[in-house]
Amino acid sequence: MGLMWATVIFGLMFAFGYPLVFAMIGGGIIYLMLTGHSLGGILDLLAIHFTSQVVLIAVPLFVFTANVMNDCDITKKLFEFIEKAMGGIRGGLGYANILASVIFAGMSGSEIADVSGIGAIEIKAMMDAGYDGAFSCAVTAASATIGPIIPPSIPMVIYSMLTGVSLGYLFLAGFLPGFLLAAVEMLMVYILSRIRNYPAGEKVPLRALWRLFVQSFAALLAPVILLWGIYGGVFTATESAAVVAAYTIVISFFIYKTLGWKKLYKIIKKSLVMMGYISSIVAAAYIVTYIVSMERVPEIITKAFIASGLLSNKWIFLFSVNVLYFLLGMFIDVSIIQLMVIPILFPIAKSVGVDPVHFGVITTMNLMMALDTPPYGQTGFITSAISGTPLKDVFKEMIIYWIPIEVAALIIVTYWPDFVLFIPRLFGYHG
Repeated sequence: MGLMWATVIFGLMFAFGYPLVFAMIGGGIIYLMLTGHSLGGILDLLAIHFTSQVVLIAVPLFVFTANVMNDCDITKKLFEFIEKAMGGIRGGLGYANILASVIFAGMSGSEIADVSGIGAIEIKAMMDAGYDGAFSCAVTAASATIGPIIPPSIPMVIYSMLTGVSLGYLFLAGFLPGFLLAAVEMLMVYILSRIRNYPAGEKVPLRALWRLFVQSFAALLAPVILLWGIYGGVFTATESAAVVAAYTIVISFFIYKTLGWKKLYKIIKKSLVMMGYISSIVAAAYIVTYIVSMERVPEIITKAFIASGLLSNKWIFLFSVNVLYFLLGMFIDVSIIQLMVIPILFPIAKSVGVDPVHFGVITTMNLMMALDTPPYGQTGFITSAISGTPLKDVFKEMIIYWIPIEVAALIIVTYWPDFVLFIPRLFGYHG
């Protein structure tokens, strides 16, 4: 009875336009009241849950790092160097767009940060060079998908928090899938650039290119420091967030001189506002996870899967999971999907023999693709607003060209676990 009324309240609040976080909390409170649970006791459990999840400290630090980079022109300097390096190559700015996302991935851990930060620079540069708005927006949205797959990754931090899977091994597992996605996106740029005769851009002399490299070297060094520190055993994956945040402050203050105390205050304030939203969702989702556990929902769903034959083998299960993520991603915010669905699917995945790290990469990739999928795809809305390109044109370009190649990469990642787990196994993973 309690679960039924909680679901009704959640559905009504969602239908009447309340933010999802309020709907989750509202439904949770109704459940706790009807089942006789103490609200104070739940708050105690919530406090213990948050204080025990050291890995969550990484999230605000990565958010802060992305804001420093975007507001202090570090991302601009990175893109300028990559743009000039691609001069003389047809469709060069498309390749530069993708390469910039690969590099920026090593510092922000967020697809939205990529699109709204360096994405604004990329789209303007491409449209000024003669690329059409739909292509500029679509390649920016697609390349931003790479960001949270190549470490660091905020979605992987959340997955680790929800499941207890090693964050370090999750980060390692993201490299090859991220590079695979970059490769297939570059292939698409190559094909479309020749079909549509996109410009090649001006070839830059080596001396000028070297000068740009020197200017951007401090920014390019950030992901190197992060990865060397984590996998060299100097600091943990969580501590890496603090190291990168501190490093971006130092180079912004003393090398690029684009950061002052007033701007730093504004960046901190902006980051706190963003974290307030993220933290409230995590807290609300924990209440929902608690209810799901109390009502033994994973067990019920597992029995339903068995009855339907979807657990006859893990490959059919993974296909079903990919379809489920795709459908949910069309209509629901990815943070909600992650926090509400993973606690249900993770035990089932383990029961059918899916490797926990492999499942984490599959989940992350699905969630990032959901940000590109209409009608709720946030990257489409953001790039459309940045460029002034009609939203329908952006989504049309995504559906015809870019989403199919993302799906192709997802199929490889889903059905070739050895590919995903190759690097983690080099570092001693035996899952």
